[in-house]
Order: sequence, then C-alpha cells, then structure tokens
Amino acid sequence: MTRDIRSLRRALLHLVLAVIAALYLSPLVYMLSTSFKTREGAGSTDPQWVPAPATLDAYREILGSPDSPILTWFLNSLVAATGHAVLVLVTAAPAAYALARLRFRGRSAIFATVVATLFVPPVVLLIPNFLIVNELSWVDSLPAVIIPAAAGAFGVFFLRQFFVTLPGELEEAAELDGCNRWQIFVTIALPLARPALVTLFLLSFLTNWNDFLWPIYVLLSPESLTLPAGLGNFQGANNIRYDLLMAGAVIASLPVIVLYLVAQRWVIEGISRSGLKG
Repeated sequence: MTRDIRSLRRALLHLVLAVIAALYLSPLVYMLSTSFKTREGAGSTDPQWVPAPATLDAYREILGSPDSPILTWFLNSLVAATGHAVLVLVTAAPAAYALARLRFRGRSAIFATVVATLFVPPVVLLIPNFLIVNELSWVDSLPAVIIPAAAGAFGVFFLRQFFVTLPGELEEAAELDGCNRWQIFVTIALPLARPALVTLFLLSFLTNWNDFLWPIYVLLSPESLTLPAGLGNFQGANNIRYDLLMAGAVIASLPVIVLYLVAQRWVIEGISRSGLKG
C-alpha cells in the first residue's frame, strides 16, 4: 500500500511538472510556429499551432532587408554580451574571493555596502553612466554597452556565497607547499568555482543580451545597435507583420537557448552551491 501511494504521488508530481513545463514552453512553441507562417497566416485571428503551409519567407525577408541589418545587430549583441560577461568574471571573482577568504579590517562593512547597491534601481544610474560614457567618447560604440555595468554588485555577492563554502584545509595545504594568496586563488579557488563562474557568465550574458533601455540611450546609428534595440526599431516599422516579428524573436532567442543547453549542468550546480534558490 505504501509503495502504491508513493507511486501515485510520483505520478501526480510528474503530471504537475509536465503541466508547468507546457505552460512555460507554449509561448516559445507558438513563437516558433508563427515564424514559419505566411504573412496572412500569422495575422489570422484563428490561432494555428502548426503552420499550414510552412514557409521560410519571414526569415528570408528579415535577413535580407537592407533597412534592418539584423546580422550586424546579432554580431554586435554577441560581442557585447560576451565581452560584458567576461569582464564581470574578471572583476567579480577577485573581489568575491577577498571578501570571502581574506581577513582584514572593514571587510564586513565593504560587503554590506556592496550588497546595499543591489537595492539601487538601475534606471537611477542612466544619466550618470551616460555622462561618463560621453566624456570617454564611447557613445555609439560597443564599449558603451560592455563596460559600464561590468563591475556590478550581483557578481561579487553571487561568487562570495560560493567561495565561503570552500574548505579552509585546501588553502592551508597550499600555503604549506609555498603558494602565495594569488596562486591559491588561481590554482585552487577558481577551478573549484567553475560551476559558479559558468552560472555567473551565463546570467551576465543573458542580462546584457536582453538589455534594451541602455543601448537605446548610447547607440545611435543603425549599424551600432544591438539586437534588442534593433528589433525594437524593426517592430515599430513592422507592427502588423507578426511573421517577421516572431522570426526576429526566434533569432534573438537562439544563443541563450544554446548556451543554457550546453551549460545547464554547471548552472544547476552553481545555483545550488551558491545558496540562490527559489
């Protein structure tokens, strides 16, 4: 009887999870389906999950449009998101390790200040960041969307939660072998923190990839736009072409989906070991 009850509970759990997964996946499936529809089919008031007939016309039109260089926007977003994510790791990892493993006066106050900045709305920093970017002559260039947010507080907080869980015996053994603090950080802490580093890279990549507001402020020419900003302008010019809009959305979603499929094992492990759940 107990085994039957457990089997029933497991079946109900799987059913609930399947329903939740279907709810989350249904918009993505419908987006993909609409991108393969004809112009008339995409604008039909009768929703169809399976395109009939299926066509690649939307992709051909959006990729071949001289007014909307979507491949250039895609490349700009890829360079910006990758560069931003790498810089986040470069700045956050040493700071997080120092706040987690080193003992110095004011460490708790510094960490409290870093955490406090998480509560500052990002929109408050738009004007100060723009003034700085303008003074550096980065307006209408990719450094404007790569560098300003690279030293954020979230990366420091996230990695610190991981570094505090590292056993101190490893550092003590390395010190007995003659390693200095930098060598311990590079050869021991960073390799052990690979799941957290991959997770932070993916989260930072996703944040920059999806950013719409800041690129609109600092990227002016059509050739310099990132994909979200470019698709925003494209949507304004084609607000009734749902097939084109969905094709653009599919193209924008591909890198994030591929990255997650490749790195999902490290993402799950990094989140679970960093204490950021739910």
